[in-house]
Amino acid sequence: MSFFNKVFASVGIGAAKVDTRLHDVNVRAGEDVQGIVAIKGGKTEQEIAEIYLSVMTNYVKESDDKKYTQTAVISKVKINEPFVIMPDEHKEIPFRFVLPSDTPVTYGQSKIWIHTGLEIKNAVDPTDQDAIHVHPGALQQKIFDTLGELGFQLRNAENEAASARLRRRLPFVQEFEFFPYQGPFRGKLDELDVVFTDVTDERVEMVLEIDRKARGLSGLFSEMLETDETAVRMSVTKHDLPQLTGILKQTIQRFS
Repeated sequence: MSFFNKVFASVGIGAAKVDTRLHDVNVRAGEDVQGIVAIKGGKTEQEIAEIYLSVMTNYVKESDDKKYTQTAVISKVKINEPFVIMPDEHKEIPFRFVLPSDTPVTYGQSKIWIHTGLEIKNAVDPTDQDAIHVHPGALQQKIFDTLGELGFQLRNAENEAASARLRRRLPFVQEFEFFPYQGPFRGKLDELDVVFTDVTDERVEMVLEIDRKARGLSGLFSEMLETDETAVRMSVTKHDLPQLTGILKQTIQRFS
C-alpha cells in the first residue's frame, strides 16, 4: 500500500464515499424507514469503524429579541460492525429503523433529513444528507382530519424551542397554525395553534392555543394586551377516536 495513498486518504483525497438510498422518502412517524447505504472504496483500504444514521431537523430559538436557527438530532442509529473497505470496492449495507413517533411532520418551515456519517480511522469522515417527507402518525392524522371537519385549515407549521413546561425528550416542539375558513368557528376565532407535547402510538398530549377574534372595544383591548388567547392542555387516546369530533368541538367552544 502506497504511503502517499494513505496520506491522501487521511485528508479526504481519494477516500471512501458514501451514498444513502431510501426505499421511500415518504415515511410516517412511528413506522419503519428502510434503505441501503452504498459505500465506494477510495484509493487505499480503509477501516470503517461505524456507520450511523441521524434523523435531523432545525428549530427556531429566540434570545434577546433575535431569532436563531438551531439543529437538533431526533434519533441516531448505528447500522454496522467495523469492517475494511478495499480500494474501489462497492459495498451495500441494508438498514431498517423505526422513525420516532415524536418526529416533526414535514410542513411549512419544518424540514427533516437523514444525515449519514462514516467514522473512518485516521481520515476525514465522509457524509451524506437525504431529505425525507414525514407524514403524521395515525392519531395526529385523525386530529388533523377532525379539525378539517370543524372548518379549520392548516396554514403553517414551525419547530420552536420548547419552554421548560413544554419540553420533553426533544429541545423543541412543533406548532401547527390553523385558521377557521368555514364552520362554527369562523368569525369567532382568529386562529387555533396546536402543539403536540408528547406523541406515542396510543396517546398524544397536546396544547390548544385558542385565539379569540376581537369583538368591540373590550375585545380590542384584550387583543392589545394578548389576553384574548387561552391555552388548553388535553390528551387524546385511541379510545377517544369515535367521540373525537365532539371532544374537540366542545373544548374549542368553551373558550371561543
